[in-house]
Amino acid sequence: MNSEDRRICIREILEKSDKPQKGHILAEKLGVTRQIIVKDIAILRAEGKSIIATPDGYLIPKIEKKLVRKVIAVSHKTNEIEDELKTIVKFGGKIEDVIVEHPLYGEIKGMLMIKNLYDVDNFVDKINKYEAEPLLILTGGVHLHTIVADTYDILHNIISNLEEKNYIISD
Repeated sequence: MNSEDRRICIREILEKSDKPQKGHILAEKLGVTRQIIVKDIAILRAEGKSIIATPDGYLIPKIEKKLVRKVIAVSHKTNEIEDELKTIVKFGGKIEDVIVEHPLYGEIKGMLMIKNLYDVDNFVDKINKYEAEPLLILTGGVHLHTIVADTYDILHNIISNLEEKNYIISD
């Protein structure tokens, strides 16, 4: 299979999948190295394909119904990450990303795509398993999240609850 056919195959796999696809699994399916897959993904992105790299693999976002989206500024300690994320998803929110402003690199963005309690537990387990430092460490707890919800009422409930817990940064 030539490189163009392989990229078509990768695109089709991602478009048909309802969950992220790990790079090493794609590499095994297509008989190439993971580095070739990373290169192919970069080329597909350069061609305009919307491919997101998440901790669970690559995905192409499905066209969703009209959703409301808001970037919120929050601050909390590392041991409050799980509570913050669970607060958002229990009211029906989805956490698309985490963004921090680094003094040297500028904006650093990590795709989360957390939509339910299972995803929260999985994320927290990975922090503990890999002894990874979350991005909020770089900014003393201050970070942004893009939150997506079905309605403005849901978004309002999420923000109200985060305010009650003093996670929202206010003027």
